Amino acid sequence: MAGHSKWANIQHRKGRQDEKRGKIWTRIIREITVAARAGGGDLATNPRLRLAVDRAKAANMPADRVKYNIDKATGNQEGVTYEEIRYEGYGIGGAAILVDTMTDNKVRTVAEVRHAFSKHGGNMGTEGSVIFQFKHCGQLIFAPGTNEDKVMEVALEAGAQDVITDDDGAIEVLTAYADFEAVRNAMEAASLKPDVAEVTMRAENPIQLSAEDGVRMQKLLDVLEELDDVQEIYHNAEMDSETS
Repeated sequence: MAGHSKWANIQHRKGRQDEKRGKIWTRIIREITVAARAGGGDLATNPRLRLAVDRAKAANMPADRVKYNIDKATGNQEGVTYEEIRYEGYGIGGAAILVDTMTDNKVRTVAEVRHAFSKHGGNMGTEGSVIFQFKHCGQLIFAPGTNEDKVMEVALEAGAQDVITDDDGAIEVLTAYADFEAVRNAMEAASLKPDVAEVTMRAENPIQLSAEDGVRMQKLLDVLEELDDVQEIYHNAEMDSETS
């Protein structure tokens, strides 16, 4: 199944994340805290915590810091209590945007998110306004040049839902949320290491923006990204690599 070209955008996003390492650590610590409180500190029985710890390792977070935050969360020590809130809205050209936050003050957070949307050409929507345009799933993306036949064979045998080859040769493997770890482990056991491996909200119907609108959209995304309480941003805009 053919798909849109997104490799340049993926590499660009990874570069931006690398530039914001300190903030990424803060977000991961929040995720570890919430996951451990909700499901306990045992990685074997808490898949959400396993994913958070995997992200911590990928971000080169020290193991003792990871352990400290798990112990803090599960030991009922005094600390900040975070609430998870998702906001929905529209960006440039009607692009759909999901903003996942983790906050100890939802009044502050909603005001900041609404301000970012309104100041930079977007529009904050109501609950349910754009969520239907995204699919909660596991996603593994392999660089152009990866053996497509081998990826497809291993992925489908491991329980993946779909394998998509993008226009630029990148290969995308999609899984149900519950099957993500099994598929990822099978791929890595077959010496197929993805460049991206995450549980995500995948846009079902991407929209292509012009170069000018792409610049404006990226500005809106950057402003949202800089908000302290924002954990993840998902959108369905496709932009030229020069502007994304």
